[in-house]
Amino acid sequence: MRAVVQRVGRACVRVDGDVVARIGPGLLVLVAVSHDDGERQADWLATKLADLRVFENEHGKLDRSVRDVQGSVLVVSQFTLYGDVRKGRRPSFTAAAEPERAELLYSYLADRFSQLGIPTQRGRFGAHMEVDLLNDGPVTLVVDVDPAVA
Repeated sequence: MRAVVQRVGRACVRVDGDVVARIGPGLLVLVAVSHDDGERQADWLATKLADLRVFENEHGKLDRSVRDVQGSVLVVSQFTLYGDVRKGRRPSFTAAAEPERAELLYSYLADRFSQLGIPTQRGRFGAHMEVDLLNDGPVTLVVDVDPAVA
């Protein structure tokens, strides 16, 4: 799995002009699933991000997690994170999992955040989405999950 994680003041997803998900302060997680991913990788990613200290404490240090600040998570599927542009001018997406498998793991990941006690919203898998966000900081991280994660 690969994720682009942004600390946000707010974020929302629209599909066909309708808001399908909205959060206040928290994390926007754009996530892609590869062929090698499974529940272990989703478990690792959810736990890592739930406890990732990217929110400031009272001294301005990045020392608090989304759980600590009682923030929310918005999970958005984005297979294009596996776009390979090393050759030619058109991205190749062969590293991305097939849609059926990707949707299962995407849903599993969102459910894991909820099970960890974090209010969680999600985009609509496979839909053309408009994502609005207020990046806070800005703080943006790329997280690659090792397929061998135990």
